[in-house]
Amino acid sequence: MGLRGSKLPEVQVLLLGLDNAGKSTLLYKLKHHACVSTVPTIGFNVEMMEARKSGKNIALILWDVGGQWKMREHWRSFHQDAGAVVFVVDSSDKTRLEEARRELDKTLRSEQLTGRPLILFANKQDVNGALTVTEIKDRFHLGKMCHGRDWFVQPCSASTGVGVEEAFRRVVQLVKLPSEPGAMKDNIKDKVHYLRASSRH
Repeated sequence: MGLRGSKLPEVQVLLLGLDNAGKSTLLYKLKHHACVSTVPTIGFNVEMMEARKSGKNIALILWDVGGQWKMREHWRSFHQDAGAVVFVVDSSDKTRLEEARRELDKTLRSEQLTGRPLILFANKQDVNGALTVTEIKDRFHLGKMCHGRDWFVQPCSASTGVGVEEAFRRVVQLVKLPSEPGAMKDNIKDKVHYLRASSRH
């Protein structure tokens, strides 16, 4: 994976959302500039990308965690070291918006995520009838839900790529850097082992 070789300050970003919201497609669109056809993530994907923040190079560790119901109980295993939460919503699936809102609300109530910024990706904007950013803000009551943290809603389409780079620039802009560069490196290895073991059950 190459995570151990980085000498840059590392910051972990949590990529969450319901199954079929488009998390993995977004991740690979950004990483490889290609539309990758993905299967549901059982467990998690992890990718590292370099970015610039405040004039310095940093390494973003992106944890894309499966959104199926049985995987959501493992989301909290990632909370501790997250410098930001990215929550992906399928803007075209109105039947699951309330489910997505509940899961986001539950995630943001975690003490370990206090004050961490939220970037909500309003994905699938290319689909007819997709909700607008304003409609999603209203449906999710984001002003109230995100009290005490920075937040932003970015419209995008993982399949066409529109808005994807802007969305991740916003992540880099808002993400909280760890106070000690490299403090999390050993933790990443431990976390991979723990999650591989628990996703087998």
